[in-house]
Amino acid sequence: MKKDWSQLKEKIENLRQIEDIWKIAGILAVTLILFGTGLVELGQLSKHTVAEVETEAVTEEYTTETGELQSGEAQDFETQAAEAESAEIPELHAGAAALMDADSGRMLYEKNGYEKKAMASTTKIMTCILALEIGNPEDVVTFSKNAAAQPDVQMNGAEGEQYYLKDLLYSLMLESHNDTAVAIAEHIGGSVEAFAELMNEKAQEIGAFDTNFITPNGLDAPGHQTTACDLARIAGYAIQNPEFLEIIRTPAHTFQELQGERTVSVVNKDAFLTSYDGALGIKTGFTGEAGYCFAGAARRGEKTLITVVLASGWPPHKTYKWEDTRSLMDYGMTGYEKQTIVTPEQTISSLTILHGQGISVIEPEIRETVRLLVRAGEDIQIKENLITDPEAPITEDTVVGTLDIYINGACFQSLPVYAGSDVRRLTYSYVFKELLYQYFLSKDLQSS
Repeated sequence: MKKDWSQLKEKIENLRQIEDIWKIAGILAVTLILFGTGLVELGQLSKHTVAEVETEAVTEEYTTETGELQSGEAQDFETQAAEAESAEIPELHAGAAALMDADSGRMLYEKNGYEKKAMASTTKIMTCILALEIGNPEDVVTFSKNAAAQPDVQMNGAEGEQYYLKDLLYSLMLESHNDTAVAIAEHIGGSVEAFAELMNEKAQEIGAFDTNFITPNGLDAPGHQTTACDLARIAGYAIQNPEFLEIIRTPAHTFQELQGERTVSVVNKDAFLTSYDGALGIKTGFTGEAGYCFAGAARRGEKTLITVVLASGWPPHKTYKWEDTRSLMDYGMTGYEKQTIVTPEQTISSLTILHGQGISVIEPEIRETVRLLVRAGEDIQIKENLITDPEAPITEDTVVGTLDIYINGACFQSLPVYAGSDVRRLTYSYVFKELLYQYFLSKDLQSS
């Protein structure tokens, strides 16, 4: 029922009996008492209600083992289970390996995935990322004496030669030229050391916390190391850049030195790109300390996978990295299916907001959809974690808790839960108006 203060004022002015005035004065006194002592009781009552809701929120769990979170999405779990059984955990040559869902960042498999190892020329993924994000494709890069002195593999750039940055990125990623990497690093960072600092800052931003870069080309150096899981995160970040994808998928590229007659042609050395269905490519690597390495990406339908193998054999076992990569990719492609875990339609327990005006019960909401690659038989649970004793005022964008996704007992992701409604804080004037309204309402009912 609409509460109109102007109507209340009119009724007060038209009162004919002095006893009515005294009753209003009594109501005002009650109002003052209410805010002196009685409001505590209201708060306790609201607190009791919130506590009941919170208990339900903490204890309530949902499982997707039978597809209950699919919102009607049909899933043939018997077929999926059969495929999962056929996709056995791979046996690998690599000393360390990782398989990651590129869309969610979830690690689907790891072998010594958090063990620090040398990374060889997979380093150049980060060099390329920074060049794309900081540099301009039309930048002119000049080879220094230091760049020209780098060991094989190299483009054989001479001191003083100049090239467009966009062309050197093909030299960097297709044929893994060490001199090109240093030339790019000096151009972007001013020096190799300063560029390494930029590389490490970017690694932290991406979430590769156990990675440390010393060189831009991946040549062995004390402290230059990563983990398989970190490198997967870096590769996953890189393929989000369309320019990066275009470079690594290019079969060949030809370009000119800007001051002379030299023409440079580079050919993509990534055999994975043409040997695996859905391959996006990325980067190979080898040094005496690192062994054979490869970070790869492939996409089929809704699945985009990142694989990393480090120390995957030494000469003459050059093909081990390809065998390991194929095994990991097959394991992910056949053993996992995309499932909807959470949607904005997810029901969240209601919350009572303390000291709020009117009916202060809100229906919190989730504002995003989560879809994950899931293996048949995995235990997936969703748990509410709502705040205790929320108080007004709040807005619809106020975060009132989290919705936590657990996979096999470990929390994978926490989603913010929003209030979804505005609740104003209780005030003296609001309570007084409410009491007056109730008083005159009762008078109207009595007269009728």
